[in-house]
Amino acid sequence: MVHFGLIDSLLIVLYFLSVVYVGFRAVRRGRNDTEDFFLAGRTLTLPMFVATLVSTWYGGILGVGEFSYRYGISNWVVFGVPYYVFALLFALLLAKRIRATNHLTIPDKLEASYDRKTALLGGLLTFVLITPAAYVLMVGILIQLVFGLDLVTSVTATTVLTICYLYWGGFRSDVWANALEFVLMFLGFAMILPFAYFKLGGWEYIATHVPPLHLAWNGGNSWQFIAVWFFIALWTLVDPAFHQRCYAAKDGKTAQRGILISIPFWFFFDFMTSMAGLYARAALPDLPNPAFSYPLLAELTLPPIAKGLFYIGMLATIMSTLSSLMFISASTIGRDIVGRWRTDQSVESRAATIHKWTQIGLVLSAIFSIILALEVPSVVKIWYAIGTAIVPGLLVPLMASYFEPLHIPPRYGFWAMLLGWSFSTIWLIYGQLNFVDGSPAYWFGIEPMYPGLIISLLIWGLGRVEREGKGSHKN
Repeated sequence: MVHFGLIDSLLIVLYFLSVVYVGFRAVRRGRNDTEDFFLAGRTLTLPMFVATLVSTWYGGILGVGEFSYRYGISNWVVFGVPYYVFALLFALLLAKRIRATNHLTIPDKLEASYDRKTALLGGLLTFVLITPAAYVLMVGILIQLVFGLDLVTSVTATTVLTICYLYWGGFRSDVWANALEFVLMFLGFAMILPFAYFKLGGWEYIATHVPPLHLAWNGGNSWQFIAVWFFIALWTLVDPAFHQRCYAAKDGKTAQRGILISIPFWFFFDFMTSMAGLYARAALPDLPNPAFSYPLLAELTLPPIAKGLFYIGMLATIMSTLSSLMFISASTIGRDIVGRWRTDQSVESRAATIHKWTQIGLVLSAIFSIILALEVPSVVKIWYAIGTAIVPGLLVPLMASYFEPLHIPPRYGFWAMLLGWSFSTIWLIYGQLNFVDGSPAYWFGIEPMYPGLIISLLIWGLGRVEREGKGSHKN
């Protein structure tokens, strides 16, 4: 199915060696303290902020290829437009506020605004939300295609390569590796479009070789299907990678400007990936597995060296996200879960415990991600399930914590988080266990994210009523 020459294989090996080298090289630039390990000493400049945010936030390249192959330009509507909107809101409303708190993680903010119980629950939900299983799966699939290894070996080997430099270098190693991957991901996709154009043709070729609905904004999907992905894009507002990079920026202005500059980069990359998906659908109309649309388009259109560089671009897109999410998962275990249980230690002992358990967390996160990737071998299904279940729990209490007029008492924050998550998760599980005509049969035909958000908002409203009532009583 995919044929790789020696030169292309060597280029990919060189890529992996380069990422590992850059990751270990970054260790020398850091200080041996907690803030440096978790946030690179809060020294991210604007170029490094943009490079690490753009590359981290755009990792699901095979999932994007699968979706654009199935539904055409609606890929841009589903995986592009809502994320630009919420990234813009994040920049305008949250970036400076987040940096001003000087926290290290989202659960730090939850504890400061509510209590430790809410922070621990937030840590658990963050760990699930940020699990890099989808990206472990994607890298494994690509390595399987290139080197002919079985999937278990592929995902295990690439995950080990990812965590090795994070184990010693932490966030600083992640950022420097991301900067290299930022360049390579754009180079790879800028490579395939000209070759596809000269090999196959321009827009007229696409328009005459794809189903008409592939050129419709909704791809033939229902409004509810499109709408739920817009709600899933609320993920942006609670995304730990966004928050982490804002905490790590040298100041609030850098964080805000960095996000605003990142949006055009995402827009341009979405253009390239959507066009590549349309070319794949036009030239390869009968693929049994649309997740392979980009690799097989490369097989059809690219000569040696160019093919290797394109695969490097796909790998860089995925691995930049994989390393970032793996480190956040690990720090969630070390700092936000174990670190919050161990309150009986001195400051120095607690710092050592957090550092050790973050390193252990890298191993635990890797194992969890590998198991989930092998058990749910669909990128889009992993995204959908995690976003649908977790976002309703985190969104309302976290957003309320940043704005004084929206504050609620601690117990309401906890219950809004717990019940928002629980309702959506139970709704999701029920639908996944009861299929009708090949689709999940959710209660009343309602997508599971909505009831979780509604119950969370209702509890927030009760909290606001109590808080305002107490304020009126005092007056």
